Amino acid sequence: MEQKIQYSFKDYMNKVLAGTASGVVVGLIANAILGGILKALIPYGSIFATMASVVSIMQFVTPALIGVLVGMQFKFNAIESVIIGAATYLGSGAYTVTEAGVQMVGIGDLVNVMIVAGIAAFVTRLLQGRLGSLTLILLPIIVGGGVGTLGLLILPVVSQITSSIGNLINSFTTLQPLLMAVLISIAFAILIISPISTVAIGIAVGIAGLGAGAAAVGVTSCTAILVIGSLRVNQSGTTLAILLGGMKMMMPNLIKYPKIIIPIILNGFVSGLGVYFLTIQGTPQTAGFGIVGLVGPIQAVNMGSSLITAALAYFVIPFGSALLIDFICNKVVKVYEHEIFKFVPATN
Repeated sequence: MEQKIQYSFKDYMNKVLAGTASGVVVGLIANAILGGILKALIPYGSIFATMASVVSIMQFVTPALIGVLVGMQFKFNAIESVIIGAATYLGSGAYTVTEAGVQMVGIGDLVNVMIVAGIAAFVTRLLQGRLGSLTLILLPIIVGGGVGTLGLLILPVVSQITSSIGNLINSFTTLQPLLMAVLISIAFAILIISPISTVAIGIAVGIAGLGAGAAAVGVTSCTAILVIGSLRVNQSGTTLAILLGGMKMMMPNLIKYPKIIIPIILNGFVSGLGVYFLTIQGTPQTAGFGIVGLVGPIQAVNMGSSLITAALAYFVIPFGSALLIDFICNKVVKVYEHEIFKFVPATN
């Protein structure tokens, strides 16, 4: 009999985070990129209204997508992964039951989604090989129905905690907007080159307004540093991948060359100042995307910024500052050589 791989709590966390990061992007990116554009095109044809509805509704299945992708992280088969997806959706809080029927209300509480997906994966592994010919009957009941119910039971407590964190962050951006804009920008600049999903964190804590703008620009500030550094030592394809959203491919560089964090923090600081002085706004759904798909800039414009202001905050300041910081750190202070930006493929 084949022995099961033993996973530690850290392994579970990493796999759940990885599945969540992918699921959030898959579920939200279509509406994040096309939503505003399609709404503007609605007067020109009913097809645009239909497409706008489709990409908007696609967001509601995000918890199920996360559950399936978490299952795939654990190498479960298709049926097991789909059942985990069902359990995750059922316990997510993405719907409400009323006298009129079931209504979708959003993507649920992302922290609860991750907890339920992790529990569902754990229970599925526990039951592997023990249900025999009844697997197809009992697994949906135990994991789908049982874990899904558990998710709904813990949802009120988890939601209270996550909403409190979000309210605290958002209140800080009101009381100390300059300080918090800078700190949030730096935090998200670091998170985007870590295993943690900036999109997931932004939605989980409900960061909004100036805080969401700072988060998105912070992600962009890291992108700018990595692009400028990568241009010196990597092939154009690698640099283009980073620019289009592949910042996390540089995670091995962070481990091998911790000094890479210095220019990232510095650029996050400068870019955060730009957010404050230009009053860049955002939403929880756009906080972690940065300039990927122009999600951040488009949302800033939708919330009142001019095209020029959005361009300054998302392109001119982050990339201009990145050029200057890279020059100072590399040529003047000699903190690092550009070798730290050489793409390091992850090893198993």
